[in-house]
Amino acid sequence: MAPTLVNAAFGALLAAALLGVAFDRRSVAVVVAAAMLPDLDAVASLAVPGATNALLHAVWLPLAAGIALYWDTEIRDASRLRERAGRRGVRVAWVALAAFLVAGVGPDLFGSEGVNLLYPLADAYYLVDGGLLFSTEDGVVQTFVAFGAGGPGILPLETLGTTESYAIPMFSNPDGRPGLSPGAERELHLVRTGWQLVVVAAAVALLAVRLRWERRGGTGRADVESAGVDTAETDDDPEVTR
Repeated sequence: MAPTLVNAAFGALLAAALLGVAFDRRSVAVVVAAAMLPDLDAVASLAVPGATNALLHAVWLPLAAGIALYWDTEIRDASRLRERAGRRGVRVAWVALAAFLVAGVGPDLFGSEGVNLLYPLADAYYLVDGGLLFSTEDGVVQTFVAFGAGGPGILPLETLGTTESYAIPMFSNPDGRPGLSPGAERELHLVRTGWQLVVVAAAVALLAVRLRWERRGGTGRADVESAGVDTAETDDDPEVTR
């Protein structure tokens, strides 16, 4: 699975791109925490067989959170979240949910270890593998989406195994099986490849620039109004205009 630091970096990039006028240290911390949250299932694997990339990587938690958030903010007559945290809180909640899926689950589903998407209702780890290239002879060739009986299906899902046959080693659980394994060698990977280091460095640099810009008052009233946030609300909430 992708190192947790890489998940956090992806979450930070999403925070910088999507938070808008709600961008500040506290909001970024919430979004980055959401991106790192799925990796906690590796700790649960010490007691639950096959929990790594399954317990918190399955679709059920973000699906339930998305339905609840949509119902509260779009369908209910009075949104409890909007009443308590304003539009800023709603935006942070949606960006955090996006970070959980895109930055937390995505790198593992499209990475090398795969994800048990339907755990515990179905027991199989899946990996989406494909490519996109331009050939001078064949033109544009992509293998992410395939149609027809001869193809692998709409998405090239590769089955890696089940919780019984497939274990993902982590620092907290080196052999991927229940038990502490006190004598096992533990490796904490911060980054595994050069491109992951580039992502982490880019996230750190972007956050440093954005936070410095915010401290200097870079978000003005025009930016607030263009983002669809009432200026009356931002006047009452200094966290939004900061």
